[in-house]
Amino acid sequence: MSHRANRVGEQMKKELSDIIGRKIKDPRIGFVTVTDVQVTGDLQQAKVYISVLGDDEQRENTLKGLAKAKGFIRSEIGQRIRLRKTPEIIFEFDESIDYGNRIETLLHQLQPVEKPVEKKEEE
Repeated sequence: MSHRANRVGEQMKKELSDIIGRKIKDPRIGFVTVTDVQVTGDLQQAKVYISVLGDDEQRENTLKGLAKAKGFIRSEIGQRIRLRKTPEIIFEFDESIDYGNRIETLLHQLQPVEKPVEKKEEE
C-alpha cells in the first residue's frame, strides 16, 4: 500500500470516528470503535474495520444502520478530506479483537489452578 493511501486511511479513521460518534443519530448504531481503515492504492475503496460493543444482534443492527448511513458518511468524509473522489466505503467487523479475546480465554483455561500449600505443624 502506498504512503499516500496510508495517510488517507489514517485521516479517514479519525474523521469516521467523529462522524459515527457525533453526527449519526440512528438508534440501531451502538457503541462503535473504528479500529482501522485500509485504503486501496488507487484511493477508490476504503475498508473500514469496526468493533461494536454488545451481542451478535447489536453488531448486526449496527452494521445495518451504518450501511443505511453510508451515503451521508461518504459525503461528510468528502467535505472533510480534500480528494478528487471520495473512496467507496465498505464496513467490516474487526475480527482480530474477538480472536485476541478467544486466545486469552484459552490461555487462562490452560493455566493450572494453584492450590494454597498447607503447612504441617511440627510437633
